[in-house]
Amino acid sequence: MTGIRKKELGIGLFLIVTFIAVMVVIFMPVFDGGNALNYLDNLYNSISKGSAYYIPKVEHLVEDHGSQQVILNLKMADSNTALSAEPLFVRAGANTSVEGNTLMVEGDLEGIFMVCLEDAEAAYRNRGEDLTTRYGNSARATLHTWWLVLGAMEKDLNRQKLFAAAQLTHTVQAKTVECAYNYYGIEAQAIKDRWGTVLFSLLFYVLYTVWYGYGIMYTFEGLGFSLSAH
Repeated sequence: MTGIRKKELGIGLFLIVTFIAVMVVIFMPVFDGGNALNYLDNLYNSISKGSAYYIPKVEHLVEDHGSQQVILNLKMADSNTALSAEPLFVRAGANTSVEGNTLMVEGDLEGIFMVCLEDAEAAYRNRGEDLTTRYGNSARATLHTWWLVLGAMEKDLNRQKLFAAAQLTHTVQAKTVECAYNYYGIEAQAIKDRWGTVLFSLLFYVLYTVWYGYGIMYTFEGLGFSLSAH
């Protein structure tokens, strides 16, 4: 450890103080009522939404799988969940009945998946009113019910050794229902339309990290701390 070095200490303290000042600004609600972190989080969510649109691809997989009559015994968490899930299959033209927490379904697998994809498409496009009209529930509630139903379907199809149908069920659940749920309410944007903001945020992140590092380094050097090999 050496003596105080005023020049390095001054540089270090200046960098740390300005780093903190910028951080305060970052957390202030100066971007449409929100802070910079919320603004960038929403921006990147809206950009990523466009790349998470798998519904047409999954629809082709469903069509390639084709029509398949199935009889399903779906074990739900409770009777209320089973009853709330029943209209999803009724809309697909399936025969249904509920006994306790078990939802029994007889219908065409392709028809069931197509109704699910239609609901996921409406939610992905932020048309929640379509789902409310169809089922009387909010978009998120309907998508959550679909998620639960598809999970139960996958288990029952595997139990019946209908493995291809079970795998397709998992794909529908993960690629369409989950994405529609996670991105509901977010407006999709193309990165080409916001490339300037994206580039600036990435460069600023790198600069801000280096800024802090140099502030710490100069401060410790100014206080007389140094690394040396012996």
